[in-house]
Amino acid sequence: MCTYAFVHYKLHYACVSCRISFKRHPNGTRGHTCPNCAGPLLCAGHDFAAPRRGNRKAWSVVAAVLNAGLRYDGFEPCGCGRDPKFRPRTRAQLRARLIAAARTGTPPAQVLSRPDPLEPR
Repeated sequence: MCTYAFVHYKLHYACVSCRISFKRHPNGTRGHTCPNCAGPLLCAGHDFAAPRRGNRKAWSVVAAVLNAGLRYDGFEPCGCGRDPKFRPRTRAQLRARLIAAARTGTPPAQVLSRPDPLEPR
């Protein structure tokens, strides 16, 4: 049964500069703004778990993942099956993947979504 077919669930949106996140309904092309700084909120997906506000290192990893165009989604787009996607959680994992992307010439978004940075897809 399709999880996302009958109910429109809210998505997580994050402001990396303020280090806060919200759950909001998708707003089309207009987007959402942060109530603190009035900057744009980045869509983080359905399964985003925000780090604590004081954890600057974890938020820097979240910023790199979201700026690469990736989202924290564990369900397939229709919601039928659960296929958890890998996202780096520490700066060491992020650094290893960015170095591998620079050496191989692959886009960072593609390398950030791999569990092993040196394994080709």
